[in-house]
Amino acid sequence: MVFILILSTACQDGEAKIDDSPLPAMAAPPYLCQYIPLKAVELMTGTRDPLVRGYFDLTSAGGLGDGDCAVYQRDGDRLKVLQIGLTSLGSSDGVEEQIRLGALPLPEILPGAVGSYFKDPDSKNNAAYALLVRGKAELGIDLVIGVEGRDNAADVAALMKLIAPKLITDAGAPGPTVSPSPEKD
Repeated sequence: MVFILILSTACQDGEAKIDDSPLPAMAAPPYLCQYIPLKAVELMTGTRDPLVRGYFDLTSAGGLGDGDCAVYQRDGDRLKVLQIGLTSLGSSDGVEEQIRLGALPLPEILPGAVGSYFKDPDSKNNAAYALLVRGKAELGIDLVIGVEGRDNAADVAALMKLIAPKLITDAGAPGPTVSPSPEKD
């Protein structure tokens, strides 16, 4: 009787379980493209041992940095599952527009930075996006294929918290605002 119970439980567990544990709170090696924690990528994409193309140069664009990192499934059609890009052409207008259209604002990750994140409601691949802008530095995360059953929007927001402090340099910090001095009579 015990054997039958164990066998029926094993059959029920035959379906792949979703690892819905949160992304790590701290970035730790190994890294993809020098800065992207592999563990976080594996959790949010469901892709183990991914193919990776790209790099970041944090010294280019006057210290603002640029580059990208593309992550692909290793087997099958080698589909792209994640794209991360850093540019020096950022503007808070894009973030404000996304929020106006329903994206959620990112919590403060870096002083002077604004960001947004959302899950594409029409995506059959659980796509989600995050954008963070600080001065002219812009960091974007496109989760092209996310794991079904995970909170994909929370995943891109958590990944942004892990990588933005390393990829957006102090060169992107907005300068101090100068208040006009009061005129003396």
